[in-house]
Amino acid sequence: MEAQVENAIDIASNPTSDQHLKAQAFEFLHRLPSEPQCLQVCLSLFLREPKSSEIIRHTSLEMINNAVQRGQLDSQSFTALRESFVAYLSSSYGTAAVDGSKIDSTNIQSKFAQTLMYLFVYTYATEWPSFFHDVLNLASNPGSSRKDNVYGISFYLRVLVQIHDEIADVIVPRNPEELKRGNQLKDLVRERDSRMVAQSWQDILAEWRGRDYKIVEQCLGVMNKWVSWTDISLIVTDSLRNLLLELVAPSMSAAQGSQATRMREIAISSFVDILGKKMGPNDKLELIGYLNVRDVVSQLVLSPGLSELRATSNYDTDLAEQVARLVNNTVCDIIKVLDGVQDQDPVCLRGVNRLQEFLPFVLRFFSDEYDEICSTVIPCLTDLLTLSRKKAKSNSSIYMESSAMLPPILDAVVLKMKYDETSMWGNEDAQTDEAEFQELRKRLHILQQAVAAVDESLFMDKISNVVVTTFNNFQSQRGIADWRDLDLALYEMYLFGELGLKNGGLYSKTKPISSAAERLIGMMLKLLEADVVSSPHPAVQLQYMEICVRYYHFFEVNTQFISGVLENFVRLVHHDHVKVRTRSWYLFQRFVKQVRQHVGNVAETAIQAVSDLLPIKAELPDEASDDGDMSSDENQQSASAKFDSQLYLYEAVGCICSARVVPVENQVLYVRTVIDPLFSDLEIHLPPAKAGDERAVLQIHHLIMALATLARGFSDWSPADWSPSASPPAEEVSEEFARTCEAILVALETLNMNQQIREAARFAFSRLVGVLGSRILPQLPRWINGLLSQTSTKDEMALFMRLMDQVVYGFKSEIYDILNALLTPFLQRVFDGIAEPATGTDDEIQLAELKREYLSFILVVLNNNLATILSPPPLLPPFFLIHVTVNQSAFGAVISTMEHLAKDTSDYPTAKLAFSALNRMALTWGGPDIAVTAAVAATTTQLGNPAAAPRPKLPGFDIFMMERFSALCWALPTQPSFDPKDAQGRQALAEAATLAKTIYAKTGQSYLRRLRERELGAMGMDEATIGEYVSALRELDGKEFRQYFLGLVQRGKG
Repeated sequence: MEAQVENAIDIASNPTSDQHLKAQAFEFLHRLPSEPQCLQVCLSLFLREPKSSEIIRHTSLEMINNAVQRGQLDSQSFTALRESFVAYLSSSYGTAAVDGSKIDSTNIQSKFAQTLMYLFVYTYATEWPSFFHDVLNLASNPGSSRKDNVYGISFYLRVLVQIHDEIADVIVPRNPEELKRGNQLKDLVRERDSRMVAQSWQDILAEWRGRDYKIVEQCLGVMNKWVSWTDISLIVTDSLRNLLLELVAPSMSAAQGSQATRMREIAISSFVDILGKKMGPNDKLELIGYLNVRDVVSQLVLSPGLSELRATSNYDTDLAEQVARLVNNTVCDIIKVLDGVQDQDPVCLRGVNRLQEFLPFVLRFFSDEYDEICSTVIPCLTDLLTLSRKKAKSNSSIYMESSAMLPPILDAVVLKMKYDETSMWGNEDAQTDEAEFQELRKRLHILQQAVAAVDESLFMDKISNVVVTTFNNFQSQRGIADWRDLDLALYEMYLFGELGLKNGGLYSKTKPISSAAERLIGMMLKLLEADVVSSPHPAVQLQYMEICVRYYHFFEVNTQFISGVLENFVRLVHHDHVKVRTRSWYLFQRFVKQVRQHVGNVAETAIQAVSDLLPIKAELPDEASDDGDMSSDENQQSASAKFDSQLYLYEAVGCICSARVVPVENQVLYVRTVIDPLFSDLEIHLPPAKAGDERAVLQIHHLIMALATLARGFSDWSPADWSPSASPPAEEVSEEFARTCEAILVALETLNMNQQIREAARFAFSRLVGVLGSRILPQLPRWINGLLSQTSTKDEMALFMRLMDQVVYGFKSEIYDILNALLTPFLQRVFDGIAEPATGTDDEIQLAELKREYLSFILVVLNNNLATILSPPPLLPPFFLIHVTVNQSAFGAVISTMEHLAKDTSDYPTAKLAFSALNRMALTWGGPDIAVTAAVAATTTQLGNPAAAPRPKLPGFDIFMMERFSALCWALPTQPSFDPKDAQGRQALAEAATLAKTIYAKTGQSYLRRLRERELGAMGMDEATIGEYVSALRELDGKEFRQYFLGLVQRGKG
């Protein structure tokens, strides 16, 4: 059988094998583990001489591993396997073969070590307690008491690594059974063999230090792993400490080159891992002192690689990062000690002293010019500041001691915020470095916030001093200063707003609202006085604009500065640097929007100053990318992104035009100045767009967007906003925007088959409502015809219905006649969209959204006293004997659609919304409540009479509810696919229960009688359950009945 197995492995592993033969080989190997002789065959293939190929030996070991893991070894099989492996280890690894000819390849060694690890896991507790003794025997040559067999030692250490990774590695996820087994094995190892294993490491290190660094490195690597779960007193001995101190000595690394450098790295890792051992506070501090960690760090910091070469290209950044990690972990451990002790505990004072010893090292690495090194010690600084804040609340002595550390920490944080000397702001080749630096700034900002939380006065003094001193220097040097200093001051000033604005503004009336706000006002005054914006560097100019926008509250009181700041903004919106220019367009809009009521005297000047930036030139994406003269940064801004930024200018112009202090005739003039060129451009491009010219279509899209954005900037008013401070624009101004509306409608009607145009028009419709008010309502049919064309997507329909919700809500008293006239064709478009089958995942999402928007629209109509628009048609007596409306034909479709959606188990949110709409109909047309629960009756003056006749507002609607709505309450839960455990399904079911309760409230005894005699019995419900359900419906309140209904359905589903 060996030949068969060997042949199958060869075929399966050969990429050139016939696929049919390969399939047979895989099938054979898949069945092999179930064969009784599998274990013996695989063992023989692994052990035989001459050795089989690597793939055969590897596969054989894998088969043995699987057998061990599945528990297929009986006692006899295990004994044979153990004896064979021990003999093989002795013959291959236990001799002093100089050439190592019998040693397996690294790959086979790793696989064999894994096999032994599995045997350890499953047999160490009972059948192989001498496991470590048997494997450790490999470390010594025959007849020797020293650990002098390099091949055996290497394999022994490899097995120890495998064991740790299997039972103790915290990174590997494990199930509860594996965790329990691992913990039991660790306990057994600690009880039986940990002392012997730890002594073996000491012996190996003593034998090979100075002789074979690979063995020393491998041994230290094993110790670093095992130390987390082994008695540390067995590992940390004087000899180990002396060895580690020797390996990290700078003189050794300098003398012995790269090999010693590698040993230093592993020694530093040993310090880190040993210090990471969990232990009591006192023991932790003792360990830090015993290992002389402070002296180790001090020596390393003073080594040439970290001191003399720090400012050169030969700076040892790898070593710096390793030492920083050691410092960070040590300080974190000290802070944990301090966090868990009381002031009077002697450990507290020792911990504070240790902390003070390491703080200079923390600040040294935190201030390192390499961000990776700086980031390494941020966690310990964060922990230190968190501890200080915690102890400050109790006025602890730890806080008193640690507070002295805050000034140097804050100084280092602020200094690290600054761009270094090699930074090139805005350089396209340095974008990655810029992104990394900004990410570092975010982390540093968190540290600053922590300092401010501990000592707000210190923070305010420091930041104020940095900002004001920098501005003073700039002013005294007549505008000559390093842009990095100015950027730092401006950035800190921007962040200071989190403290200065935390009360919602800077002023209470005209007085500073807080001391932080007062400091910030002083900074703003100095910023403007020093004319910092005159610096030519783009980063400084951008920061200036960001600050003016953020602190607009300052200008509401100090209005005398607005004109000067506006002048600066107008200059910067023409900036040569594309990043500054396009960002400034957005910031310009933000600024004028906040101070619009104070810019009336310079409105015309400001509009004229930016007029040269308003002309629109649409560029197709291909045109922009083919322009070889543009950098990639400009290219990114040239098409879509650039136009989006340009829209902010139109909104800014709208804000300036609409200032109350600007006379109405001037507002009209300014609006005409902007929109007339756009009208002309629209007229020019409409014919070629109609003929299919893509660029012309895009130009019209941009023109519509610009016109709409101008309207948005002009008025923040909405139909639902009736506050005194908000009002629609004057009639004369609205007339100008009526022209805009007509122009956009003409473009839409001409090009309504184009989705881009429909999207722009929909955007315009929502913005024009604010400037036209109810004047837009007569044009609503044209908007619907244009926006809901035959090619409109479901997503477009859903978005437009959302707009219609706002219009109906805003103009509820004025829209009745118009909505009554257009509702049926409007809903028919929606029904057609819902009826279209979904053709993919995106389409399914859009369809679900359309359904929900449709139901939301029906709810908006019902909730805003417009229900008569949906009034149903008269049926045969005694049903609906009511007045006739033009939408009666749509009522049946509305009800049918809701019935369909209410029982759709594939979309519970829509089903829930459908039940809500049906319930609203029942409340609207069902008449007064004639039946109430006893609990409700107790709180009212009228008990109600369930036997009384229903009095629906629409004659016959009571019977309609019982016949159509009641059955729907059961239609959803009786679907085979309904899952009562689904959270969204339960929500839909709760709405169904609410509907049933509403029907009972409106119809009383008539409904209960119908349920008993017809409806529930027809569903197959037994008499006892019918009685229980009817009683619950009659006696429980709404919340109780919903819970009952959910429970009843869950019982029915089993």
